[in-house]
Amino acid sequence: MSDAAARDYASLFNPPFALDRSKVALVVVDMQYASASRRDGLGALLKAKGLEDRGTYRFDRIEQVVTPTIQRLLAAFRREKLPVIYLTVGSELPDFTDMLPGMRRFAEAIGNTEGAREHRILDDLKPLPGEAVVNKTTMSAFHSSGFERLVQAMGRSQLCFTGVSTNSCVEGTARDAADRGFQCVIVEDGCGAAAAELHDATCRNFARLLGRVATSQEVLEELAVA
Repeated sequence: MSDAAARDYASLFNPPFALDRSKVALVVVDMQYASASRRDGLGALLKAKGLEDRGTYRFDRIEQVVTPTIQRLLAAFRREKLPVIYLTVGSELPDFTDMLPGMRRFAEAIGNTEGAREHRILDDLKPLPGEAVVNKTTMSAFHSSGFERLVQAMGRSQLCFTGVSTNSCVEGTARDAADRGFQCVIVEDGCGAAAAELHDATCRNFARLLGRVATSQEVLEELAVA
């Protein structure tokens, strides 16, 4: 712990909690060809505009860290029959009119609509039959999907978040979950963003008052599924 973290009063108000196999679910956020692939969606758009270097950090992180981490977590959760929930983002209409302007512009630019390749989850992380996939049209799944009802129906109150982007859809959903009384963990090596400083800032802030930030190994060891 850094000196600054040690002096921070926030630790007095963010009670610790241990992960419980009977309460936990793994949430995989927006790991789609739309924005998690170097060759499709955002990656293809940046290349076409001669801006490929602007996506280098993002896609290196996804390929080298985030995807392998989520694969390990998926394998462990599936082996132990613990629930996995996938979130996707994108329009459910061909003209994108179900998305608000801020999200719509991005979805239109990369062709992220239901049925398109861009909307699909990466093949390396694709859901198994029977695993829940919930689409949203906003950053937070709580504003535009049945995610909350699904988690409640599953009887789950602890959520481990992975995916992209740490500082937008992951953080937005995790913040709303914390506000609704869920105990939340952002899996640090299971998330990625456009820049390291965005990822790091989200993790530092979330850990202050909203929940926990942990490595995938810590999560697996805590659940005794490593």
